[in-house]
Amino acid sequence: MKNSVHPAVAGSDAGKLLQKRALAGHEHLDILRSNSSTELSGLRRLVRESWQRSASLKANPDVAEAPLAMDSDELEQYRQHHPLAAIMPVIRKLLVQPSHDSGLLVAVGDDVGRLLWVDGDPAMQRRAEGMMFVAGSDWSEASVGTSAPGTALALDRSIQISGAEHFKRSAHAWSCTAVPFHDPDSGAVLGVVDITGTDIAVAPHTVSLVEATVAAAQAQLRIERLQRAAAVRDTPRRRSALPTPNQALYRNSLQLLGRDQALLSIAGRTVSLSARHSELLAVLSSHPGGLSAEDLCAELYPSGGSPATLRAEMVRLRKVLHQLSPDAVPESRPYRLPVELLPDSGQVLNCLQRGAHRIALEIYKGAVLPRSEAPGVVHLRERLSHVLREALLSDGSVDSLLKYAELPEAKYDVDLRLALLRLLPPRSPRRAAVVIDLERIDSELAHKVAT
Repeated sequence: MKNSVHPAVAGSDAGKLLQKRALAGHEHLDILRSNSSTELSGLRRLVRESWQRSASLKANPDVAEAPLAMDSDELEQYRQHHPLAAIMPVIRKLLVQPSHDSGLLVAVGDDVGRLLWVDGDPAMQRRAEGMMFVAGSDWSEASVGTSAPGTALALDRSIQISGAEHFKRSAHAWSCTAVPFHDPDSGAVLGVVDITGTDIAVAPHTVSLVEATVAAAQAQLRIERLQRAAAVRDTPRRRSALPTPNQALYRNSLQLLGRDQALLSIAGRTVSLSARHSELLAVLSSHPGGLSAEDLCAELYPSGGSPATLRAEMVRLRKVLHQLSPDAVPESRPYRLPVELLPDSGQVLNCLQRGAHRIALEIYKGAVLPRSEAPGVVHLRERLSHVLREALLSDGSVDSLLKYAELPEAKYDVDLRLALLRLLPPRSPRRAAVVIDLERIDSELAHKVAT
C-alpha cells in the first residue's frame, strides 16, 4: 500500500481492509516490541514506520490513558506564554466553533506533543477523557505511540490516522487528522493542530481544512508580530509599558548548523552575527543557568582568553541584541541570556529523543559553526554529531541513513555504509550505489596512505 497521508475512505471496501490489516498487525505487536525492526505487512508505510518508532521508544499499546505532563497550574502558565496562544482566536473561529455539534474535537499541542487546548463537541470531550485526550496530556509517539498529533510532529507533515492504525488500543474507536504549525519567521516547529473524532475526522477534505486553518493562523501570527514591532518603533517612550515581545508571539531562535555566522531571530527580527558573537550565543544558549567570566572564557578561547577581552566582546554583543530587543540583552555575574533562545542544534536533539529521525535530518544542515575552534562550540558540535550518528545507526531507516550519508561528516563513514547493506534487501537497486561508495572510500584512503 502506498505511503499516503490519507487512509482509505472509512466504510469503503478498502477502508474495511485497512482496518482488518491494522487489527491483524496488533496481534504481532509483542514481536515488534521485542524487535522494533520487525516488518509488518498490510499497513500503510508511514503507519508501519511509526509503529516501529513507537516500539523502539517503549510506548505501551495496552496502557489505556496518555500520561499527564502538566497539572492545571503549570498548564495555565505555560499556555499564557506559548507562541500559539496568539493564534487561538483563529483556531476557535475556523475549527472549534463549527465542531461543537459535529462529533469532533479540536486539539492544539506544543512542539513535543503535549496538548495545550482541547475543545469541541462536549459529549466527545467526556468520552475522550477516558484515554486522557485532554489538555496537559502527552500525545507524543514516545508516550502513546502512533497518533495524528505525535506522528505529524515526528514526520513534520500532515497526517491522518484511522481507527486501529493507532498504536494505543484504547484509541481504536477514534480517528484523527493533524498538521504541524511552523513559526512564520524562523520555520521552527511550534506545535500541531489536530481534529479528532469519528470517521469524519479522516475524511479526504479534513486535511485540507486543517492545513488552510494552520496557514491562516500562521499569517495572523506574522501580522501580529509586524504590528507589535511597529508599535514598539513608533512609541519608544512607552516601550517599557508595552507587553514584552515575548513567548506569546515569538519563538526566539538561533541557527548554527552548517554556517560559520549564526542567524539570530528575536522578537520577529533577524540578524546575521559575527563569528565571535555566534560562538558566544551558541555557548550561552547551551548554559541557560549562566556562566562565570572565567568559565565563559574557557568555553570561548582555545588558549585561554582574559576576562577583559570577554567584557569588550560582551559590550559589542549587547549593542547588537539591544537593537533587536532590550529584553534580550545578556546579564552578567553570571553571564546568561534573560530570554529563552532555541538553537537549531537543540531542535535536532529534541527530535532524536522522540525518535523523529527524519525531521532531525531535515533540520540538520551540517555541523555546528564548522570552522569555530571555541572549546564550547567544538564540544557542542561533536556531541550533536555523535548523538545523531548513533541514533541513526541504532534505529534509523534506510532513507534516513542514505540522507545522512550525503553529509560531509559521513563522507568516509564505513560503518554507516555497512549498516545500509545489512538493512537493504539483497536485490535492492540501491545496494550498488552503497558498494560503489565503499570502494571509493577504500581507494581514497589508500591513496592518502600512499602519499
